[in-house]
Amino acid sequence: MNCDSHMHNVFVYGSLLADEVVHTLLKRVPRTTPAILQDYHRFKIKGRVYPAILPVPNHKVTGRVLLGISGVELNILDEFEDVEYTRTHVQVSFIDKAEETLQAYAYVWADPSDPNLYAEWDFEEWKQVHMNDFVKMTDGFMQELELPESKPRVQTYETFYKQENDKQPEP
Repeated sequence: MNCDSHMHNVFVYGSLLADEVVHTLLKRVPRTTPAILQDYHRFKIKGRVYPAILPVPNHKVTGRVLLGISGVELNILDEFEDVEYTRTHVQVSFIDKAEETLQAYAYVWADPSDPNLYAEWDFEEWKQVHMNDFVKMTDGFMQELELPESKPRVQTYETFYKQENDKQPEP
């Protein structure tokens, strides 16, 4: 089946829990459903405002599933998650109907032995402290993405948060 005509479900657990970030990326907010990903843990990342998940037995991550994501939108999410994450098939359960499960993609941290992962990431704290700046950074990322020589999202993030005004010359 053509990837562009196939719809996808994506489990989100960090900055993409915010409709503002999703709308900035996809120019819409798709239907969502609250969900739980069993046997994973959501970590804070030293030096970053967004979280990572990794498999951890007997833990769970509460998030939501973005439903009906197109192939083009999935490509945008892939670019946004960049090389730090691996898009992975997971099975999530519905919060209100735990016996029902759904196949979805989730972006799992690419380095399972990363020493910068610690504690539990908190969405409410992120919303209050970081969301407004993160939406601005995401908007900058989307503007960059439309350029022929777009920067990876990690570079956009680091530039935005370090407020570096002196651009490196292109090689």
